[in-house]
Amino acid sequence: MTPASRVTGTRLVAKTVAVDGAMDLAQIAGDHGVLWERPEGLSLAGWGVATRVPVRWGDGSVGEEVAAALGAIEWDGPRSPVAVGALPFLRSDSAEMVVPAVLVRREADGSMWLTVTASDPTRALDDIHRRLTSRGSDSEGYGPREYHVSSVMERGAWCRMVEDAAETVAAGRLAKVVLAREVIVVADRPIRPAEVARRLRLSHPSCTIFSIDGFVGASPELLVERSGVLVRSEPLAGTAARPRWAGGDEELAPRLLSSAKERQEHGLVVDAVSAALAPHCNQLTVPQVPAVVPLGTLAHLGTLIVGRLRSPLPTALDLVDALHPSPAVGGTPTAAALDYIATVEMLDRGRYAGPVGWVDGGGDGCWAVGIRSAQIEGRRARLMAGVGVVAESDPEAELAETELKLEPMLAAIVRP
Repeated sequence: MTPASRVTGTRLVAKTVAVDGAMDLAQIAGDHGVLWERPEGLSLAGWGVATRVPVRWGDGSVGEEVAAALGAIEWDGPRSPVAVGALPFLRSDSAEMVVPAVLVRREADGSMWLTVTASDPTRALDDIHRRLTSRGSDSEGYGPREYHVSSVMERGAWCRMVEDAAETVAAGRLAKVVLAREVIVVADRPIRPAEVARRLRLSHPSCTIFSIDGFVGASPELLVERSGVLVRSEPLAGTAARPRWAGGDEELAPRLLSSAKERQEHGLVVDAVSAALAPHCNQLTVPQVPAVVPLGTLAHLGTLIVGRLRSPLPTALDLVDALHPSPAVGGTPTAAALDYIATVEMLDRGRYAGPVGWVDGGGDGCWAVGIRSAQIEGRRARLMAGVGVVAESDPEAELAETELKLEPMLAAIVRP
């Protein structure tokens, strides 16, 4: 597949102008657009498709191909074109990113910019600007009133799967494997992605809120961010339920940090992320002790890894290629863990735990891990939650962890 601009021979121009006012990005995206909203850094919202860009993993040229597609778009203004995507977990699945026809970006300093990408964007710019200032959600009608929630795999069968996986790790065939559990929600009316995104923004203000092609979530985990020569990644692994009483976090932190199981699980992920980034960096800083990151009903161990990239600079998408899937979502050794997942998990992860984010024409970009998410299609939503299984894993405790991880999306979707 080639970008649409090359297929049609149409010259695309990305015209960018500054816009006034604090616009609601979730409202701009609506139910059918794209949304990427972070508490800090660049946030994006838009709709329409100017061109599609295929993503081909594994040959080391994925960043070059997307950069070439973006480079074929003529800039008219101070901001480069941006490609946005929610990519599948499996690298063998077909994947693509889109350059939105209309894109609003909010910079870290609060300034807002409108980019229209078309063969003649100037003609459409004034009309689109007027529509933005009065744009409502493109959702129609009221939301659901009735819901049916079901677990795809019976709870006992899922616990037996975890028990078998722990025995496999104990036997030395794997160091860690991540197993997911699937829950289906069916409503009496279409579930509205824009409303789900708004609720997630209120309930999880420290997370990255995204909505792309019906894939909606609030990711707590930064896969990778490139800004010029600087790179950041913040893997999360090792989890505990947060106490529900005052002062509970202070009691939890030393317990989580002293847990040999949770520290081992976290260490495997940090080591893998560091090893993947190291060849691209002149300097890489990896803290020896993780931080405790409280998020809703859970707390995770997190390590902020910061590096300075060497030339030639990899694009943000090149770095995603190097990192995904990390042991946080797949396991280690990677190939053996993925084979094990394919054999026992009995579900199609789709975009769950895949990379979600954007890259611009200069190679900068930001990508989250697509967890705490749901794929919404009409009246149906697929939710998944995963756990890292090591030799010491207890099946009932891992089941309880999936329930806590499913809570944010269930609370955002199920609103009778």
